Amino acid sequence: MTHKRLIDLDVKKKKVIVRVDFNVPLQEGRVRDDTRIRAALPTLEYLLREQGSLIVLSHLGRPKGKINDDLRLDPVAQRLSDLLGVEVLKSDQVWGPEVKKMVENLKPGQVCMPENTRFDPGEEENSPELAREWASLADVFVSDAFGTLHRAHASNAGLARYLPSAAGLLVEKELEALGSLRAENVDRPFAAILGGAKVSDKLGVIEALLPRVDLMVLGGGMANTFLAAEGRDMGDSLVEESQIDKARELLKKARESKTEIILPTDLVISPKIDASDEKSISEDAITPGWKAVDIGQKSIDAFREKLQAAGTIFWNGPLGVFEVDDFARGTIEIARALSEFSAWTVIGGGDSVAAVEAAGVADKMGHICTGGGAALKYLEGKELPGLKALEVEE
Repeated sequence: MTHKRLIDLDVKKKKVIVRVDFNVPLQEGRVRDDTRIRAALPTLEYLLREQGSLIVLSHLGRPKGKINDDLRLDPVAQRLSDLLGVEVLKSDQVWGPEVKKMVENLKPGQVCMPENTRFDPGEEENSPELAREWASLADVFVSDAFGTLHRAHASNAGLARYLPSAAGLLVEKELEALGSLRAENVDRPFAAILGGAKVSDKLGVIEALLPRVDLMVLGGGMANTFLAAEGRDMGDSLVEESQIDKARELLKKARESKTEIILPTDLVISPKIDASDEKSISEDAITPGWKAVDIGQKSIDAFREKLQAAGTIFWNGPLGVFEVDDFARGTIEIARALSEFSAWTVIGGGDSVAAVEAAGVADKMGHICTGGGAALKYLEGKELPGLKALEVEE
């Protein structure tokens, strides 16, 4: 099975409903970071060149099926209008008479945006009724919200059931980049850098990548559990006690498959995980009352030395408490190091993207994913409901 691509879909002078992922940060009523909006521009501009009339759907935040005035899409519509150079008509309704009238009056080359899809509880329930309501507005559907493909929602998997559908250009770009990591001819050595708070959040991708990579670098809170599995006293650090046996099992599998796992040797420690003047370096047991909050200089140097020979690098997750400036150094330093290497580097969403942007090196990465959760599921080999819904028989 394969999915239909945008170039295979007849969109000429059609009403096109486009699912995008404009879940962007807002500040004082304005878009603070428009990266995800810019990522969707190639698809939207292609459709406008084809004289399509565009109905753009997106969610914003987690309103949990209720109207939240702080999560309305008006600032997003304004920013999209600025970037496209086309007025984006905005409705305060997710669906209903006002939306229908707005769409009926759309002319070729015009764009409109209904309200936040997640204001309606039927969105996350993948309600057929809601999907049919949206489908009634358009002739065709384009799915370009890569970051939601691992969700079965009414605005992606649901809509694809009722209209001729295709993947947008952003989705194609994401699948091509991530597909290169799953290919047999991946440029080696192949290294994965995995961070974040919990082992349990990354178990699937660790198990999927372990037999495929040559080197796996582990950092962040999840590394604490592996260090505890090796017998290190982690003080009051975040350790998932229920995952220690699993961590031991994964370390054993790595040795058997000759995959090198690199863990931090020195750790920045502090009694608090928020900003603190009180911090130290630990290379042995961590004192009770103190917790690991970042990797130390020896670990930064070791990670850099191991990674510089890689041909391909995938990175998902920070290597410390990145959201606190005092504890972001390890993550930032590794981001800068990657920019100096010749490897094909794929950044897997979330805080890893924030890190390369904060380090000022985003433009030096091979590919930056717009959806960390979807990227991990794809690399695990898991089914993405939003992508499966686009499949057609060959």
